Amino acid sequence: MTPTPFHPALIVVDIQEDFLPPNGSLAVPNGLDIIPPVNALLELPFRLKVATKDNHPPTHISFCTSHAPPHNVPFSSTYTLVNPRNPEEKIQSRLWPQHCVQGTKGWEFPESLEVGRLDEMVLKGSDEKVEQYSGFAGPFRGAEAESSGEIGDAPDETELRRILVEGGVTHVYVVGLALDYCVKATALHAVERGFKTYVIREGTRAVDAAAVEEVYKELEEKGVGVISSDSEEVEWVKQLEK
Repeated sequence: MTPTPFHPALIVVDIQEDFLPPNGSLAVPNGLDIIPPVNALLELPFRLKVATKDNHPPTHISFCTSHAPPHNVPFSSTYTLVNPRNPEEKIQSRLWPQHCVQGTKGWEFPESLEVGRLDEMVLKGSDEKVEQYSGFAGPFRGAEAESSGEIGDAPDETELRRILVEGGVTHVYVVGLALDYCVKATALHAVERGFKTYVIREGTRAVDAAAVEEVYKELEEKGVGVISSDSEEVEWVKQLEK
């Protein structure tokens, strides 16, 4: 039975040329496989359809080219992110090849993605000093949020939460690339911000294929539903047009 209220949004995470074979600088294995199922989802009567887009400057902190050797090997070297509002809070993050640089071919959506069905686009990762996997915000919460427990007022919060709230969205369905990084982070932030959240298996692929089931387990443990495109939860969306 369809829940009440039910006002669903589809979030399409970072389906960009640099994350796609055969030419992407950070191509996710089998990433092209998700485009047909994502296009099929874009045809459904979601209240909102929002895409996120990595929007990096060429000197972004996550790029191996922004760090000195020998500790700048893509995929294996790491660097330390420090919360400017709480220097005690630190996160180790992986270095990547340059990708999704603003205005480049790799930054663009693939021609095969039906972007004309999108309602909104949210840019992320535009600050060269901030790593931002999630479509909602970077990895650190603002000092006020830390003390109050409130979510959604992080200093690097994007427009995504505002778009969803103003649209009256109650449920979020997440697809895109890559499962083990930006899709996971976006889904977890959606749950934190009060949305009932699902990740659709057919609509995502991982950088590390061996980690897929572990990622799904973590998502489910933290309140994200992991579903298939033929699930009851997707059927609820289809029923909206009847």
